[in-house]
Amino acid sequence: MSSQSTLKTSKSLEGVHGVHLVPHSPFESEQINPKGDDFHQSRCENAVIGANQILTVQRIWQQRPSCLRPIHGCCLNGDRNCAERIANVLTSIPFVVLGYQAPRKNLNCKLYAHSLIGVGIASSLYHASRGRLRKYLRWADYATIATATVCLSRALRDENPKLLMAVSALVLPIQPLMVSAVHTGMMEVAFAKRALKDPKLKMAHNVHKMSSLLGGALFIADDAFPQTPFLHAGWHLAAAIGVSTCNKLLE
Repeated sequence: MSSQSTLKTSKSLEGVHGVHLVPHSPFESEQINPKGDDFHQSRCENAVIGANQILTVQRIWQQRPSCLRPIHGCCLNGDRNCAERIANVLTSIPFVVLGYQAPRKNLNCKLYAHSLIGVGIASSLYHASRGRLRKYLRWADYATIATATVCLSRALRDENPKLLMAVSALVLPIQPLMVSAVHTGMMEVAFAKRALKDPKLKMAHNVHKMSSLLGGALFIADDAFPQTPFLHAGWHLAAAIGVSTCNKLLE
């Protein structure tokens, strides 16, 4: 379009009511912000850094120990020979004895006592089993341990949050060891507080701390060095000593 035609059009529109023309140049130039490319590059770099962080977290999670994996992913090593199998079965029996000896002054204490008996029975059956059934008994072993920790937590503290107990019940079939860790931590705190108030529990608490440290070390060593014999049986005994001191809290 020529400048003359544009001029004629503007003159013809000037007489129209309500129309006001503002003079402007059709060839206005717009300056581009040179920082736009830097901003785009910065966003791309941040996205790459975020993706690398996610991959790092995923890699660490995939390399987590078997005790933090779902039951179907846990290793089923152990009981490599008859002597080790017998040792693991025999060292499971003390949990049944401790269950019968546990105080039964109320319903929560009775549930805990029965859960301890279940731990001993499930552990004995697992270590005596072979074949495909062994995988399911491994789950039963972990599940009964988690159930016992929940029952002990409930027996020690009647005011446990209902939400925590509901979540524990939902997560227990999938990640029983995580449930065991949470409720064992709660029990440790309750034991320490009770021992500070009652001097009679100080000795039991000291024994409990030593057995817990030894049991934790044996549990990790059993997972890290699966070819070392009788580590699991040693963990059974250390755990049984720790459980016997917990019974003092319920008396």
